[in-house]
Parts: sequence; C-alpha cells; structure tokens
Amino acid sequence: MARRGDSETLSAEARERLRHDILAGRWAPGDKLQLIALSEDYGTSSTVVREALTRLTAVGLVELIPNRGFFVPRLSLAELRDFNELRCRSEEFGIALAIERGDLSWESGIFGAHHTLERTPPLGVDGTLNADWVAAHAEFHLHLISACGLPVLIELSRSLTDRASLYLRWSRAVTRSLADATKRDHRELLDAVADRDGERAGTLLRAHYTRLTEHILGEGLMPEAAAG
Repeated sequence: MARRGDSETLSAEARERLRHDILAGRWAPGDKLQLIALSEDYGTSSTVVREALTRLTAVGLVELIPNRGFFVPRLSLAELRDFNELRCRSEEFGIALAIERGDLSWESGIFGAHHTLERTPPLGVDGTLNADWVAAHAEFHLHLISACGLPVLIELSRSLTDRASLYLRWSRAVTRSLADATKRDHRELLDAVADRDGERAGTLLRAHYTRLTEHILGEGLMPEAAAG
C-alpha cells in the first residue's frame, strides 16, 4: 500500500503533466479526459489521475460535468475580458507590493526568468505557438509578483495565467508582429523592476495583458476551441 506522502507526490507529478499537456494543446477545449487512457499513458493509477484532475478543476483548467466526467474547458470570448480585468487588477497590486518588498534574490530571479523567455522562440517551425515559450512566459510573469507576500494572490494569478495561456494557445493566429511587441513589453517591464518603479510596472503590465487580450478578441479562436 502506498504511503500518503508517496500518493501526494504521484498526484502532484500527474497534475503537472496534465497541466503541461492541456496548455500545450494535446487536447482541444471540450475534449473528454479519459481516466483509464490517462492512467495508462502516465503509468499511474486511475485514482491518482482522478485526484490530479480534481485539483485542476479547482483552478479552472479542467471542467467536471456531473455524470459525464472530466473535460478540457470550452473557451468563451465573452468571459475573456473579465479574466483579463481580474488579472490586471490583482497583478497591478501584486507587482507594486513585490517591488516594495522584493530583495536582490527576487530581482535576480526575474532577470533569469526573462533571459529564459528571451532565448525561447515564441513560434514553432510551423508558425504555431511554442509550448515551451508559453511555459517560460507564465514563469516570468509569476516571478514578477512572487515577492508580494500574499500567497492567495499568487495562487489566483497562477490560475488566471493558466487560463490566459489556454486562450492564447487556441487563438486563431499568433503573428510575428505580436511576438515582437510582446518581447518589447517584457523588456520594459524588466526596466521598471530594475528602477523599482511599481506604478510604471503596473501600467506596463496592464498594457501588456490588454494587448494580448485584444489580439485574441480580434483574431478569434480556432473553431475547435470555441464554446458552443
């Protein structure tokens, strides 16, 4: 019989693999996540997979439909603006606190996360969004607020970041011009952090998130991703 600590470790590993695969677009929004197939694929029990899916349901990355099972959530452009506004307001506050409270180690970590992001191509050879860039992008933004001292805000931001990443993954087109503009946004954010200018950082963060949101709203979602 597996010990509790071992079970929690297995669940965490399965949860992270599922999260990565969902954000990478392995399944389209609306696809059912089959317990038996996933347990075989991940080499673990269906109980572990169920627990991992349940945890992801709590943060909005998986949808549980009673009597039907677990699904990748459908995406709705109507709710995207709401997600963006909540993300902007929470992270404007978070980055101001982080700049006020963060030490040199925090600042160095941001520069390291930015270096990884800069070195990761946003687009793959086929012109689609690179899953490694999506992960590096999320890590950079979460690091920006990591010194705010508010675990609840950090967890909220982590959840909203994953939802935003899912929308970006299934947007109809990610252009080179958008990728270049996003890179400039990140450099300006880095400068604001280095200058310890919380107000400017918050303004830049809102402009950056709004740029991405307006792009998705303008281009629309791939047909297989849109809510019915």
